[in-house]
Amino acid sequence: MTVRSRRTLALIATTSLIALAAMPARAQTTSTAADEDVAGEEIIVTATKRASNIQDVPFSINAQTQEDIQRSGATTLEDLSRNVAGLSIQNLGPGQSQVSVRGVSAGQVVRDQPGVKEQVGVYLDESVVSLSLFTPDLDLFDLNRVETLRGPQGTLFGSGSVGGTIRYITNQPNPDAVEGLLEGNLNLVDGNDIGGHLKGAINLPLSDKAAVRAVGYHTEYGGFIDARREGGGIDKDVNSGSRTGGRLALSFMPTDDVTITPRIVYQEIEADGYNRQEVFNLYANPFTTTRPAVTFGEREQYLLLDESFKDETLLADLTASVGLGGATLTSVTSYIDRDIVASRDASALTGSVSVDLGFPAAAVLLPSNLVDTTALETITQELRLASDNDGPLQWLIGGFYSDINRDYTQRLPTPGYDAFTNATLGAGTSAAVANGFPANSPYNADLPYDIKQKAIFGELSYDVTEQFTVTAGGRYYDFKEDRRFVSGGLFANGDNRQDSTKSDGFTPRVLLSYEASDNVTFNAQASKGFRLGGVNDPLNLPLCSPQDAAIFGGYQSYDDETLWNYEAGVKGSSGPLRFSAAAFYTDIKNLQVTLDAGSCSSRVVFNVPKAHTKGIEFELNANAAEGLDFALSGSLIESEFDSTVADGTGAVLGGIREGNRLPSVPKFQLSASATYSTPIDMMGGGDAFISASFQHVGNRYTQPSDQEGNPRSFVSGLPFGGATGAQATIVNLKLPDYQLVNLSAGVELQDGLDIIAYVNNIFDENALLSFDRERGGRARLGFQVGAPRTYGITLRKAF
Repeated sequence: MTVRSRRTLALIATTSLIALAAMPARAQTTSTAADEDVAGEEIIVTATKRASNIQDVPFSINAQTQEDIQRSGATTLEDLSRNVAGLSIQNLGPGQSQVSVRGVSAGQVVRDQPGVKEQVGVYLDESVVSLSLFTPDLDLFDLNRVETLRGPQGTLFGSGSVGGTIRYITNQPNPDAVEGLLEGNLNLVDGNDIGGHLKGAINLPLSDKAAVRAVGYHTEYGGFIDARREGGGIDKDVNSGSRTGGRLALSFMPTDDVTITPRIVYQEIEADGYNRQEVFNLYANPFTTTRPAVTFGEREQYLLLDESFKDETLLADLTASVGLGGATLTSVTSYIDRDIVASRDASALTGSVSVDLGFPAAAVLLPSNLVDTTALETITQELRLASDNDGPLQWLIGGFYSDINRDYTQRLPTPGYDAFTNATLGAGTSAAVANGFPANSPYNADLPYDIKQKAIFGELSYDVTEQFTVTAGGRYYDFKEDRRFVSGGLFANGDNRQDSTKSDGFTPRVLLSYEASDNVTFNAQASKGFRLGGVNDPLNLPLCSPQDAAIFGGYQSYDDETLWNYEAGVKGSSGPLRFSAAAFYTDIKNLQVTLDAGSCSSRVVFNVPKAHTKGIEFELNANAAEGLDFALSGSLIESEFDSTVADGTGAVLGGIREGNRLPSVPKFQLSASATYSTPIDMMGGGDAFISASFQHVGNRYTQPSDQEGNPRSFVSGLPFGGATGAQATIVNLKLPDYQLVNLSAGVELQDGLDIIAYVNNIFDENALLSFDRERGGRARLGFQVGAPRTYGITLRKAF
């Protein structure tokens, strides 16, 4: 950790303690519509774009409330996912997590596939924020709840919701009370690096018709990955980072029927490196004889250059609603400006190509920096009209428009590379292949995208009897994507091409709900979801082996992915018990699968004709005894290909074999937690509690091909550093199951002060989250790994 970071943390700790001690006693707790998250009591959600009790929503939904988030100590969506049945997160580094629901997953999507669309829509209140590759890691502070809507939500939420939808619901400005929350934290990661945060929220009434709510936060993340360096040195904790941001919302009601809420959200994430644990690197491996042989330990990697990641996001939105007497008109306008820079040490990648081209050792050792940038501008507008009455007929109709401009670039600055290129391949070679890009950058690409989408949607619900309700809806969508691809440099093809993709379609949904009693409801549904297609980038043919060029060269465009979801579920409560369960079957057509194109240092997407997922999921919350709360959730999922895809030789392509598993999804996932609380008289009175949680995540594969010929033998000892080029690194590509145990204890005092101590990952499980390969294993092999044991203390003051 840097000196700057340590000074910042010292300031955070000091400021937190002073502020917490100085703040007055709580006048009223921070307002949350879901505060009553006690087993058997109601939780209000807006999954159907109208407020309703979670038990009355006629499909499978989970809501993690503010109290759930605070008690669990969750700081990211990945933390929350382990408590949500059917929700899986594939962690590929800061700001690069990929979300799947109910096993609908198509494989690892990485930094150089900007054209791939997301399978799960992510919303901040009413504004869509999901982005393939880079779904933002939003801070969970001052949230009312996080809703997970399982199954396709295309009718109300559109194309990005083929598997489901995640909704971050914030606390809204409240004109009835002054209220706020301040939270400070210090933690120790892996026994040697310090992290922590300072967060605050305040709500101020401006009148009985207006209020403003402001939220600010800064977090320092302790690192846990060590980097071996040239010359034998080791840099500690290279993946530390920070997150800084805030929200400012103003709500005013000029009349009883009109509410207008403009808001600005800003967040910046910076990371000094990536959570990558390597098992082979071109420069550091057991096979070298003229260089020091290296066998990596846990949470180690090798770097010639420092790495970094930065994500700066600005969101401005305006939500307005007007009551029209029996109906409500709602308008949601949002604008997103986002800049992302992922800077990686690509020396091993460039060096492996240099070995193949016969460059001298001095060229192989040149530091090479791959810089990926994304500049995103998005404008969306939704307008909907919904019934607002207590009658048996409820309806909603709306329209949606979005205009997305995304400029993606790649540069590979490698100082001195052109001289070696000209010396080895002939004078003038480097200039001849540059295609207008800078010197000493063997790969460059510009990919500007313009995606426009229009949609009309609606839903109608009718109470056939007091117990039986039928809901039907649909969405018509029309989109067009224009993309240009320009590349240059020794590793590229010198492309300059324009592509265009168009698509339209209709996605229906039918839901049935039967209230068997006041406390038990059965539901069933059939719904269709879709994911927009696109165009693959051309292969980097100068890097491809003839075999890889022949296998992967025939895939240019890919069609829309569609699926039908069929499910039946039950929700109920009985005194201190609340439960829900669902069984589902998903029939997928043209699943968009991502494959690593081996030596080409490219990835391609293509359609698999048929696949399916099926399974069961359950969630249970109970007040087992006075002061003892218990929660249990889990999912059992089968997700498999129903088609086999072969190349021209008849060989199965990329693991797409009937019966093989879809990637990144555990078959079995289980979470259990228990909290015991008891009243105390000290410190003004309140409650003391102790809480424990257990999370099991089953085994997975990162890509479909990983289950073919596994364990895999990577012949990655290139003829460099004394290696002969025939040595094999054997890797088991089945990511093993892992178990996380967390423990916390603390006091929640009546004056609004909470003090919580915790240990996360008590047994220091080194969870392997996904497999990382560079250039088919010729350059690097490794895994993204989870956080190690972490000790921490949190102080929270509400007023």
